[in-house]
Amino acid sequence: MKRLLAVICLGLLHSAHAVDLGVVGPTYGIAEPHLLADIERRLRDKERSGELQRLMDDARARGIDAVRSPTPVEGLTATSKARTFYVDPSFTLDRNIVDAQGRLLFAAGTRKNPLEVVSLSKRLLFFDARDQRQVMRARQVIATYEGRVKPILTGGSYLDLMKAWRTPVFYDQQGTLSRRLGIRQVPAVVSQEGSRLRIDEVTVQ
Repeated sequence: MKRLLAVICLGLLHSAHAVDLGVVGPTYGIAEPHLLADIERRLRDKERSGELQRLMDDARARGIDAVRSPTPVEGLTATSKARTFYVDPSFTLDRNIVDAQGRLLFAAGTRKNPLEVVSLSKRLLFFDARDQRQVMRARQVIATYEGRVKPILTGGSYLDLMKAWRTPVFYDQQGTLSRRLGIRQVPAVVSQEGSRLRIDEVTVQ
């Protein structure tokens, strides 16, 4: 049976031959320009017209403005009623922490308090530099603690304030710290009391 199938297959192969079916429809060359060449052409057109330089200048101006005046933190108001509360900064590991050799250092589920390892060396002072009342109150707080304060803006230009005060000024990008600490009013002073953080939202004068 296998020999019969082999003979049939050989016969079919021997009788097979190419057939010219003719042209089914019209054919066209590839008309689309090369992608990189098209991009280069457009850039050269924009460069000749001056549009490219305008786009670059606009992008540079937006970048400088974003650095000089970052987006203000949303949801914060000037302190109208003083408030004091405490925050436990402890956190629970959601996965195992291992060293470079894969040895377990801390198991998932371990609860740690960063203040047990590193103390808060300076008080943190959150305020909005767009409000001159808060700026004046911030200077009073800094003087009270003899400069052992880290200024953190929630609005306004930290670069301008650094030039005026001649001291480093930080910014609470996207409100990460203020949200983590539960701050709703500024100015707010954060200090350490044992294994907790004390937050004082102080009124402006």
